[in-house]
Amino acid sequence: MNKILRSMIIFLMFRIGQRKLLFIGSIITITFALLQIKTRHYQSMAMDSSLPDTNHLEIPPLIADKQSEAYKVGPLTTLLNSSSQLVDSNAVVQEKVKITQKRKRQMDVIKPNTSITPKFSCDPERRRMRYLKDLKTLSPQEALIYAKKEINTVSFAIDDHDPNLYAPLFRNVSIFKRSYELMELILKVYIYQEGKRPIFHTPYLRGIYSSEGWFMKFMESSKQFVTRDPQKAHLFYLPYSARQLQHAIYVPNSHNIKPLSLFLRDYINKLASKYPFWNRTHGSDHFLVACHDWVYDQYLYLTIIRIDCLFLPSLFYFQGPYTLKEHEELTKNTIKTLCNADTSEGVFIAGKDVSLPETTIGNPRRPLRNMGGKKASQRPTLAFFAGGLHGRVRPILLKHWANKDDDMIISGPMSYKRSQSMSYSVHMKSSKYCICPMGFEVNSPRIVEAIYNECVPVIIADNFVPPLNEVLDWSAFSVVVDENDIEKLKEILLAIPVKRYRIMQQNVRMLQRHFYWNRTPVKYDMFHMILHSIWISRLNQVQVP
Repeated sequence: MNKILRSMIIFLMFRIGQRKLLFIGSIITITFALLQIKTRHYQSMAMDSSLPDTNHLEIPPLIADKQSEAYKVGPLTTLLNSSSQLVDSNAVVQEKVKITQKRKRQMDVIKPNTSITPKFSCDPERRRMRYLKDLKTLSPQEALIYAKKEINTVSFAIDDHDPNLYAPLFRNVSIFKRSYELMELILKVYIYQEGKRPIFHTPYLRGIYSSEGWFMKFMESSKQFVTRDPQKAHLFYLPYSARQLQHAIYVPNSHNIKPLSLFLRDYINKLASKYPFWNRTHGSDHFLVACHDWVYDQYLYLTIIRIDCLFLPSLFYFQGPYTLKEHEELTKNTIKTLCNADTSEGVFIAGKDVSLPETTIGNPRRPLRNMGGKKASQRPTLAFFAGGLHGRVRPILLKHWANKDDDMIISGPMSYKRSQSMSYSVHMKSSKYCICPMGFEVNSPRIVEAIYNECVPVIIADNFVPPLNEVLDWSAFSVVVDENDIEKLKEILLAIPVKRYRIMQQNVRMLQRHFYWNRTPVKYDMFHMILHSIWISRLNQVQVP
């Protein structure tokens, strides 16, 4: 057979010629190729005739479930056309899905109206950005209502661990954490620029009244919470210093603080005439921060009390009105953040006003100097107090306990020389309990000093609202003694079990971070905790529809 084909090719080559033979071969090859392509096209159409037309399928977007916050895929819907065979084939495809050979099993039938919950979740950072964007679209009032609703829905059973928060210190750590997060996301404060220095915008950072100055310093420098647009503000800050007001206006030995009251009254009236914000709420969304012993020095009387054959001076006084009282709305409506958180005088209103911690800062460059203390087992002294005898409580304390018991170191003021001042701190660090009696006012810097030295504070001041009382459980790390029970002081302290004392002392150590004035504000420190208390006071005013 091969010989015959070879003979025919040789015969054609000689008879027809190579060029003609090449031309004929090319035509045959092209014709064959075209036939193959056309045949394959018809075969492909025949094979795919059972598949649905994807142009008639509608695929809805992902739908968010508000309750579960999961994402669900909506059902597929097929538009009907004139071909019944096409509809039937669509149903077949949607009803049956084969699994891969590796799993070797079949899935359940998926009907057209079945919603599918995917196993993937949205990117947390993307969701957070969308969350922030939505919050920014709310008006200040709407944002406050939203925040209050969110806080009210927090469960007491939530275990939301945060290494910077120690749950035993708080009334409810989950509620506090959620409220604090919302404050960081939402709160904007507008600071009035009116007012001349040094009374306004000049923080005083030294001494026992320095809390107002440190707060002013950090508030005015905050980029996170301060806004220059009053229309976006949830709170309005009155940036005056009570300490600087006294230095600038009060005339020594004049026995008259009315000029201070008139000065503040005129300041508020000026703001009310220039801006609409005060009159809009009558000052209820405005706040001030002040720390001072607001007394009339004209009512101070020097008396002599005989204590164990010693005649010690004591100052008794009649409480004078605050310098705020010349302006009625300032007194009743404004959120007052005060060291003198005394509910018996009718000025400080619990639940609306905020108790400001009174802190002693010796060196503003080193506000956290000399912090810490000894362990519970290295504190031989039961109780310690040393200080001036002003006010109604301290003379009684010394009368019953000065030089009466070796376990109770109770004395008058110590010298403020360097060597003696160090011994004051050493006594605090070596005592189990530090007595914190009221002075001219119910507040005392010894409460914060005790916390700094890891000494359990013993508060003796009736009608006193402790600092940060909105969120902190003071029974977890302090002892409150009624003024009438001073003579039973040692009995009360000895009745506390050793295990209970160790827990309280540990809690005081964990509490310190919330009472620190850091040179730069840190999350959950004193500045942020005070601001959070003001934030809570503002939320308490909001009526949820």
